[in-house]
Amino acid sequence: MNSVNLRNIDLNLLVILDALLAERNVSRAGERIGLSQSAVSAALARLRDIFHDPLLVRVGRDLVLTRNAEDLIVPLKEALGKIEQTLLRRPGFDPASDVRTFSISASDYAGLILLAPLVRAITSEAPNVTIHLVPRARDAARVLHTNQADIVIEPVELFTTSDYPSSLLLTDRWLCAVDARHPDIRDNVLTERCFLDLPHLVYGIGNDRQLNLADQHLVDLGIRRRIEVTVESFLLNPFLIQGTRMVSLVLERAARRLLGSADIKLLETPIAVPDIHEAMYWHPRHTTDPGHRWLRDKLQRVAAELN
Repeated sequence: MNSVNLRNIDLNLLVILDALLAERNVSRAGERIGLSQSAVSAALARLRDIFHDPLLVRVGRDLVLTRNAEDLIVPLKEALGKIEQTLLRRPGFDPASDVRTFSISASDYAGLILLAPLVRAITSEAPNVTIHLVPRARDAARVLHTNQADIVIEPVELFTTSDYPSSLLLTDRWLCAVDARHPDIRDNVLTERCFLDLPHLVYGIGNDRQLNLADQHLVDLGIRRRIEVTVESFLLNPFLIQGTRMVSLVLERAARRLLGSADIKLLETPIAVPDIHEAMYWHPRHTTDPGHRWLRDKLQRVAAELN
């Protein structure tokens, strides 16, 4: 990339560029930062001239980033983050009056168990705080690195890097969920033979159907089962199982919350499966930020009440 004349760049252009790199769509970028499509298009034309690069190019019906644009994502996020922290720097954080926006990336399981009570807890305490709930990403560390989320809630067993501060929130165990009137199960005891003979519903994520920790554990043990259905939502499991012969490994906290909605029952697993440990992770750049620290404390309190 040719050299860039910094005198031609203002902060507003960098904010627009950040939105364009994140959304890869002119209209959505405008909605994200409160500008019209024409204003964003004009800014993109200026940015292309400044960087001597198209930045976004059309491929079919989509816009994709050029290599130079991809290389700008992380440094631009970090630069804007530092500017924001400098401008908003204050001795503390007052949830009753301060205006802040936070993003939390989590699975639907963590959303039900942790984020639902968190939202209830902060609604009255922090009227000017906005929480963006972002779906769980396959690469949680990258989400933090690129500042796509302020906090990631992820099982310790899946977060493989030690580069980020963290705090354990809760532990949960796996149970087997089956239809409440399952024809093959007697006296609420699921034998290993019955477990292996029944069709299974498993939770996976992404196009490659990454298995959850429990089902992956069974694969690692070399246990073969007939998988009849895969789904990307823990919360759908009970409703898909109801009225079928399927069995599914589910996390106890979420399953018990849903017992009143779906006619299922929970049984002990005939094959031992390790517990899951949910933790929150954040980028070190946020560790001393008063508002971020307040949010982490709130999450920790919510988890402590659950425990």
